[in-house]
Amino acid sequence: MAAPYGVPSATRKAILAVAILGAAWLGIAALQASGPVRLLVLGDSLTAGYGLPHADGFQAQLARALAAQGKSVKIIDGAVSGDTSAGGRARLDWVLADGADAAIVELGANDGLRGLDPGDMETNIAAILDALAAKHIPVLLTGMYAPPNFGKEYQHAFRAAFDRLGARPDVIYDPFFLEGVAEVPDLVQADGLHPNAEGVKQEVQRILPLVDKLLAKAGG
Repeated sequence: MAAPYGVPSATRKAILAVAILGAAWLGIAALQASGPVRLLVLGDSLTAGYGLPHADGFQAQLARALAAQGKSVKIIDGAVSGDTSAGGRARLDWVLADGADAAIVELGANDGLRGLDPGDMETNIAAILDALAAKHIPVLLTGMYAPPNFGKEYQHAFRAAFDRLGARPDVIYDPFFLEGVAEVPDLVQADGLHPNAEGVKQEVQRILPLVDKLLAKAGG
């Protein structure tokens, strides 16, 4: 077919090639500009990697699992060993200083170990969830069970607080962070509380589908 009037065929092909290359460059530039999904992990020793080399901790193992899926994710370390729900609430603004696209909230274990009021814990975590929702940051909330030494009434109130928080329509809920790991001797450290490297691996494998769901909500 003849070239359009006034535009030689060779010139038309050159223009088309430049247009294709330009579109490809713009696509790559847009992808680079968007950067990795920023995933905040707001938690305590269970997500801070207590007692483990950095490479064996929850955040490092989660990052590797996501990278193996081809996902570009930057994890923001907001986990502090020994932290309670009140501590997490107090430092939320600080850990969000550079922004986040999604968040995992793992708090409450130390509230339970110290026998703190489950109502106060619920108030603190609710405030965290409200603050994240106000910034349109999707959340994966992972829960905890109270130890038995404070009695069944305390255990029930503790559990009920998490279940109410997890029922929020804007929250992805994982009822028990240590599911399948707690009280399994081969998966915990000598203290009987914190997962060892293999225990963390089991945690990551179990929770990964929920993290994938979280990242999808964040556009990652």
